[in-house]
Amino acid sequence: MQPLQVAARKGNRLGRISCMFQFEASGLSEAFHTAPIPAKACHMNAPFQQSQQGDLPPLQVLIAAPRGFCAGVDRAIEIVERALEKYGAPVYVRHEIVHNKFVVDSLKAKGAVFVEEVSEVPDDVPVVFSAHGVPKSVPAEAEDRGLDYLDATCPLVSKVHRQAERQLEKGRHIIFVGHAGHPEVIGTFGQVPEGNMTLVETVEDVAALDLASDTPLAFLTQTTLSVDDTAEIIAALKVRFPAIAGPKAEDICYATSNRQAAVKAMAAGCDLVLVIGAPNSSNSLRLVEVAERCGTTSKLIQRGDEIDPAWLEGVGTVGLTAGASAPEMLVREVIAALSQWRKVEETPIVTAEEKMVFKLPRQLVD
Repeated sequence: MQPLQVAARKGNRLGRISCMFQFEASGLSEAFHTAPIPAKACHMNAPFQQSQQGDLPPLQVLIAAPRGFCAGVDRAIEIVERALEKYGAPVYVRHEIVHNKFVVDSLKAKGAVFVEEVSEVPDDVPVVFSAHGVPKSVPAEAEDRGLDYLDATCPLVSKVHRQAERQLEKGRHIIFVGHAGHPEVIGTFGQVPEGNMTLVETVEDVAALDLASDTPLAFLTQTTLSVDDTAEIIAALKVRFPAIAGPKAEDICYATSNRQAAVKAMAAGCDLVLVIGAPNSSNSLRLVEVAERCGTTSKLIQRGDEIDPAWLEGVGTVGLTAGASAPEMLVREVIAALSQWRKVEETPIVTAEEKMVFKLPRQLVD
């Protein structure tokens, strides 16, 4: 079985997504070999195995690549695991390390304890900060208490934090594009004194901004947004505030962009797209939206047992992807669930290869 290379046109700034379903044989077959799947498999290069399904009706399953764990999630999980090895259980984690119940429950079983505030962490116990980032007040509180802490903030989120500090130093008010209440937004707002950053979520929010015309401005964005929606909002900001400064490169992370591009590439050829991810996972929710904008019904599921067989009525082709916090073993679980009702034929749809790796904190490698 050869993987297929897919070309996808970019959506325009009005949010109308062009979805292509044009396949060419690719030379990436090495990435989809037939070796057994290790228990910790988590990357787009995971292998595929066919099930024995007898005379069940056929179902074509297009499997997006890239999908699943990104470098920031890999790093965050490894930080918790290595902290448990170094310090022993319990290791406390402020907020879910990543937004995936399966991952969180697996770490709990190893001795991680998840809390929402540093005040819930006992004395003399190490604490890990989640991949989404935290306000400056959080490590400051840990230091005041003399706690050992490890910062698992994704380096791409940390980059946005540094950008916020630099824009503040230049005397600019920051317009932040993001989703209210998301931990990443809370963490980024916490990098600057209150009143120096304003949140916008939509183009309508841009129109409603009440800022003096001579206010020096800059914009930054959450890393897990819809690429197309964010382009619309940034375009609206530049129309309303022509002098607004922006980052040299977009803040939406490579993994978010790549996973959305993969869904755009396959969605138009599918009757249904399944996205594996948590309901509080921003990047997973965006994948559902991308598929639906291509005109394809999409469902967000956390586990294979959430699939309703009625969804498969009249369906010949299913697209399958996973948000950046979902491990590869859940992809295999979903394939196994589909195989209960249909004879599954898997085809990987390759739109990019990812080789990004982030360094661990110095405390864990010295």
